[in-house]
Amino acid sequence: MKVLVIWHLLSVGGVNAGWRNRSIYFKKHGIDTEFLYTTDLGGLHIMEDVAPVYLTKDENEIIGIIQSNDYDAIIVIDTKDAYTWIRKAGFAGPVIIEAHTPEIIKLQPHLKSLKAIKPITIVVPSNYQKRVVSILTESKPVEVIYNGVDQSFFSPLLEREIDYSSEPILDTEKKIIGWIGCLDERKNWQMLLKVAKRIKKERKDIEFWVIGGAQSVQRAEFAAKWQEESLSDIVKWHPIIPYHQMPNVYAKIRKSGGCTLATTKSESFGNTFIESMACGVPVVAPNMMPVTELVLKEKTGMLYYGQKVDDAVKKLYSIIDAPELQQQMSRAAIQHVKQHFAIEVVADQYLDLLYEIIYRDRLRGDQS
Repeated sequence: MKVLVIWHLLSVGGVNAGWRNRSIYFKKHGIDTEFLYTTDLGGLHIMEDVAPVYLTKDENEIIGIIQSNDYDAIIVIDTKDAYTWIRKAGFAGPVIIEAHTPEIIKLQPHLKSLKAIKPITIVVPSNYQKRVVSILTESKPVEVIYNGVDQSFFSPLLEREIDYSSEPILDTEKKIIGWIGCLDERKNWQMLLKVAKRIKKERKDIEFWVIGGAQSVQRAEFAAKWQEESLSDIVKWHPIIPYHQMPNVYAKIRKSGGCTLATTKSESFGNTFIESMACGVPVVAPNMMPVTELVLKEKTGMLYYGQKVDDAVKKLYSIIDAPELQQQMSRAAIQHVKQHFAIEVVADQYLDLLYEIIYRDRLRGDQS
């Protein structure tokens, strides 16, 4: 069996991280996954070692790829132009839509044209996202399949496995708060800097690591504000950390007695949450859906209200200043991910869906 996944953004983010894990697991079960992207935002290195990747905006080339590779199914992620390519290529197999964009105004154009290709189903990564999608379409079933994490890769490293010589360098006198993701409006880096500014006035034993953002649309705005607020001493920015080094980054945060912080305004899932917890690092995040589907309040992390800086700082201190609680949360987080978000658990659900759709589609074709 061979499937093609089409998405317009080749980025280092949750969608591609989730599909990276799926494609590795699929390969073990006889399914080859190929990826087609139109725009590279620095994510090629996390995909090219696991599956074939096509990177092109040329419509004729894309149509040729679809026509020449005998795909059993095509999966389209938030890319409305793909409907035209699939139709022009004459692809007659099953099409699955994945809806990851959490903002209704941005998601709507991707779902308006579904009649053109008549997808079999829509897959979403959370129950919250199912509610969002259901507002826009009632014609297709919506399946919730969580993104999964490979715990043979994202796991707590032993002391002897941690590479202390690699970036970021751990200051043994500091507790580390990690902030991982794109520097854009939705991820709300502005609140991160407000939190850091507040903590700088109160503490000398805390350091922030901002991981990622080299290709982000607001990287220049972030850099300017970061310098303007004189936060370079407490906020260390690492725009490029290779994906395979992330378990090492999480290990250092865990070793320091720290945690990760999310300041996001909206999410459809949140891969960095489960990656962090899989590595034994507690999460501090907004008390909103779908975060509440992932992080267990006061068990695997802390949830703060709204975009309230004071409450976020309070929750960060509650972990950083309580080593026994931090270690307790660390253990609980690892177990929580193992039970609910391990790739073996969630990818099997996708496997079942693919086999059901593809072989049901073939059976119908034989009967006709």
